[in-house]
Amino acid sequence: MTGQLSNQRAMFHIPEDIVYLNCASQGPLLRISCRAGQESVMRKAQPWDVLNRDRTADEIERCRSAYGLLIGSEADNIALVHSTSYGIKLAAESLPVLPGQNIVVIEDQFPSNFHAWYLKTLEVGAKLTIVPTPDDWDWTSAILAHIDYNTAIVATAPCRWTDGSSIDLVALGRRCREVGAALVVDATQSAGAMELDVNEIDPDFMIASGYKWLLCPYAFSFLYAAPRHHSAQPIEHYTWTLSDTPPLGMMRGDDMDGASGARRFDMGERNNPILPAMAISALEQLIDWRLERISRSVEILTDLVEVAALDRGMLMPPKHRRVAHIIGIRRQQGWPEDLQERLASMGVYVSKRGDAMRVSPYLYNEADDVQRLFEAVDHLPAA
Repeated sequence: MTGQLSNQRAMFHIPEDIVYLNCASQGPLLRISCRAGQESVMRKAQPWDVLNRDRTADEIERCRSAYGLLIGSEADNIALVHSTSYGIKLAAESLPVLPGQNIVVIEDQFPSNFHAWYLKTLEVGAKLTIVPTPDDWDWTSAILAHIDYNTAIVATAPCRWTDGSSIDLVALGRRCREVGAALVVDATQSAGAMELDVNEIDPDFMIASGYKWLLCPYAFSFLYAAPRHHSAQPIEHYTWTLSDTPPLGMMRGDDMDGASGARRFDMGERNNPILPAMAISALEQLIDWRLERISRSVEILTDLVEVAALDRGMLMPPKHRRVAHIIGIRRQQGWPEDLQERLASMGVYVSKRGDAMRVSPYLYNEADDVQRLFEAVDHLPAA
């Protein structure tokens, strides 16, 4: 069995009296990332320093390589983007959909991976197929049942963001290839918390926001583009997406040879002097911890959450139907609308997503945090 990590709370700025079980909402920055950010702010204070610009360029490529390592990809397939919605927009503009074809999504899919597809179907006269929530939590079978030879795109995620119920992307990728459909993955709630291998999944595009399980700052996200899509048009056209070696002067238009690989999809202002330094600190720490050990360590905590919830007659996806790092719990009497505020007043932080209390622990948590959560829950009124 994969070994677990020791508690890593000392690597974060989390006070001892805080029970933070909400990494699926926002991952806290590591101490080393905070220091890197403080140091890199001074680069903007001294923009005349050429060495600082070179350092930023190096950090950008290190981020590309490090994230690629986390998902089993070469750096050439990775673009640095602002957000998941930015990457989904690129995918929606790059993938063909004919009138009468269908795009498959799941019920209550996260908006960043829903609205672009809804608008795409309106634009071309296609159908949006929304897979209803299965009673047995088996999302994989439910999605597979809605994929046919008229499917143009399947847009989904490794797990449902509200409760952690899992989706087998390898099986979906295999079926997509059989019917000639594209697979677009929003990996925001899984990248950095579990193993994802693009060689096994074979997505056309896979996007992940950095500020959750990747422990990166806001506005720094990652796009995987399969090599078969490297000739697609970027959302933004600027010097570094138009050429690997742009001229020092103005580009005319006939000298645009295009940046290599997925670099052509990089966001504008990618040469931010602050964010890459913070991001690479986090990504290299994840590599050092190893994803399989992160997943195993967090799984021990979600297992404790499951036991405590079952003892109270609550409902959640069973272990074989959910990922290790997120567990959404439902009560027969429901949760109060101000669930988050009530628990926060007791120093406990989770999220209410739909009708579930979403619990998402990380390496800074321990068994006592789970105990404190349910002590607080026991004092809550019905909805």
